[in-house]
Amino acid sequence: MNMKKGLNVLTGDSLKILPKIESESVQSCITSPPYWGLRDYENSAQIGSESSPVDYVNNVVSIFREVKRVLRSDGTLWLNIGDGYARNGGIGKHGPNAIVGNTKKLIQKRNCKVPECWGLKDRDLMGIPWRVAFALQEDGWILRSRITWVKKNPMPESVKNRPTSATEEIFLFAKSSAYFYNQEGVREESGANLRNYWILNQEAGKYGHPAAFPRELARRCILLGSKEEQIILDPFGGSGTTGVVANELNRKAIIIELNPTYAEIAITRGASIQPQFQSFPSVINQI
Repeated sequence: MNMKKGLNVLTGDSLKILPKIESESVQSCITSPPYWGLRDYENSAQIGSESSPVDYVNNVVSIFREVKRVLRSDGTLWLNIGDGYARNGGIGKHGPNAIVGNTKKLIQKRNCKVPECWGLKDRDLMGIPWRVAFALQEDGWILRSRITWVKKNPMPESVKNRPTSATEEIFLFAKSSAYFYNQEGVREESGANLRNYWILNQEAGKYGHPAAFPRELARRCILLGSKEEQIILDPFGGSGTTGVVANELNRKAIIIELNPTYAEIAITRGASIQPQFQSFPSVINQI
């Protein structure tokens, strides 16, 4: 297999595509699944449209169980996931219950009703990132770090009874205790070991995607979790930022995206890095 730069953009359901990827062929998975109940990506197979956050957690675990299979024994998972509030009614311009351009009424209606689980009450922060993290830990992943993404330019909120949300979680998981981590890949400006809070800009709305992954976030995870010419995976590829940054850093990438429109954007962006995509027939089978 040619291990120079390459990008595969695969359109479809990750649960159906991941089983067709060779076991232990990927070095690192860097991704951010859709958050529960926030946006409608107009596909019946989408993650985040479940009727209950419990179902959401279970579905996320199922996908990352398959991710664990395709990771090398020293591979890592870098997972960014957002939270939300349990509400009985209430719709605003900002925050987890906001009306956004691609939110269907069904999702909005459900998202304004307190789910009957976890002892949630009206206005409870649901704690979904940590519930996913603990579920993955129980499923066999090693939870190595929680990194706080501090947003330089957070979305404003009109809320008057709590601080404005300006952070998200990034979890580092390992498949085994002997995992690869390049501490020299990214250092603090002082030269010290990188700390577990990253102050980064958001890039929402770029390339037509409402929740674009920050390039610098992807860059750090790739440099810390892989070597040149290794394969990076993003099973929720969106507009392809993880794959584009991986190619720029001389890694190969597999991007899976459910929405054909976003997949086409990823292909176009990838073409600006490498005019001709390379395929990996020994890694991706019968797709």
